[in-house]
Amino acid sequence: MARREGDRRPRRPAGRRVADGLLAVLAPVAACAVALGVLTTWVTSGAAGSPARIAVTDGRVFLPYGDVRDTAAFFRITNSGGADDRLLKVTSTAGGGAATLSRHRMSGGRAAYAQPVDSVRVPAGGGLAMSPYGLDVTLWAQPGWRTGDLVPFTLHFEHGGRIEVPAVVVRPGEHA
Repeated sequence: MARREGDRRPRRPAGRRVADGLLAVLAPVAACAVALGVLTTWVTSGAAGSPARIAVTDGRVFLPYGDVRDTAAFFRITNSGGADDRLLKVTSTAGGGAATLSRHRMSGGRAAYAQPVDSVRVPAGGGLAMSPYGLDVTLWAQPGWRTGDLVPFTLHFEHGGRIEVPAVVVRPGEHA
């Protein structure tokens, strides 16, 4: 191609144009290669696409004192999957009234109150241990409950579905 008069662009040799073109292509190709390597590692580790795998153990429910019917139940929830899940609610056919997810808050001195909770995150590769000092399930106890009785519960998860599990009736401070 002949140079026109008035064209002030410097002329590049053909080899230099090819090198510039290769450099322009090299950056996105390198970025794709790095991304592909990271994705391959993620997939081969088993984490990619791994759904939440929920297990519920150590269910226990406190036997209330005297004529009080309010009590609490506790569970240990583990998620061995690769995705977070949420505990949406807990139900029981044995309690006299609705079971409610709640978190205990101190209100000063030795007094505490239960604050209802809409849902609770169960992290991937982690878990959730309910306790009298944090998250629990509040419900009304049946009058005939005795230590050692099994109370049926259903835990409802966003992705893990429903899990039915018994909780053993224990005196506060005892472990099942």
